[in-house]
Amino acid sequence: MENCAMSESALSSPAPEIGVAVFLLKGNKVLLGRRRSSMGHNTFAVPGGHLEFGESFEECAARELMEETGLAIENIEFLTATNNVFSDAGKPVHLVVVFMRAVLADPDQLPQNLEPDKCYGWDWYNWNNLPEPLIQPIESVVRTGFDPFPAHEKQ
Repeated sequence: MENCAMSESALSSPAPEIGVAVFLLKGNKVLLGRRRSSMGHNTFAVPGGHLEFGESFEECAARELMEETGLAIENIEFLTATNNVFSDAGKPVHLVVVFMRAVLADPDQLPQNLEPDKCYGWDWYNWNNLPEPLIQPIESVVRTGFDPFPAHEKQ
């Protein structure tokens, strides 16, 4: 029988965290907020947060949007994922970000800033004219030519 004990270095290494971020689409625009936190302070990011135990990506996306903006969403789909290591936030953080796409359940809903200690506010931005600076995971996918809009909406 193999020894199942973990090495001391494995026990002291922080485990990667999983975040779910949502590209909420409205026409040719996406919802972005300017962050108020140690990680990515003053950068623009889509709504999202940490995946809770037993939660699906879709459940996390809907919960985080409701908690942060008060918006109900639908047609939630997986887009891509990024693997990010941040070393500028005091202690190193390894964050896997799962990017989802969704639309408003009711197009007349308006975003509210329900976590003003974490975000300066929400607004809609044209995908071809995004504000700067973007938080690193979004910046890295944008640089690859990534586009959150369904292909059939561009024709």
